[in-house]
Amino acid sequence: MMRHDSDDAGRVSDNPGDESLSDLRAVDGIVLVVFWGLAFVVFLQFFTRYVLNNSFGWTEEIARFLLIGVTFIGAAMAVRKESHIAVELIYRYLPRRLRYLLQLFVDVIAILFYAVTGWLCGRMAQSTQQMMVSIDVPKSVVYWIVAACFAAMTVYGVIVLVRHLRSGTSRLVDPEQFAAMGPTL
Repeated sequence: MMRHDSDDAGRVSDNPGDESLSDLRAVDGIVLVVFWGLAFVVFLQFFTRYVLNNSFGWTEEIARFLLIGVTFIGAAMAVRKESHIAVELIYRYLPRRLRYLLQLFVDVIAILFYAVTGWLCGRMAQSTQQMMVSIDVPKSVVYWIVAACFAAMTVYGVIVLVRHLRSGTSRLVDPEQFAAMGPTL
């Protein structure tokens, strides 16, 4: 069986085993940097606690905030790549036209969720006056980053909705068309 990979523009590669990285963007590098920062901090915490028997106090809090960053930056990347999980059971038993309308409805609901949650997160960031315990940085920085990630998810959600409107299809509307392409991760 031949594997077909596609990028965001829908171009397909017929090279078997060709793991195309053409869908990577510069913003995807941010999640990579934050992830490796998290890995370094967790390793440092482990090393200082179990090897040196004198743990750094700031590593646990910073690791927690870096994990939040990886989660929400990665979520924005998943919205762009349309790789969030979805319940496909209902789609399988509906006629194609209804699947398409349901896809558009889900896209609109997701955009509204991202926008409202981002706005609420921004409000929380504005009202947060606390400082982080271990370093002298306001906790509102974390909330602003999460709000920015929700803003990015909103923008990417609109782009995905426009893509679905222009193409008239999606992974859930026509799964047989996208099955040959393999996972979108």
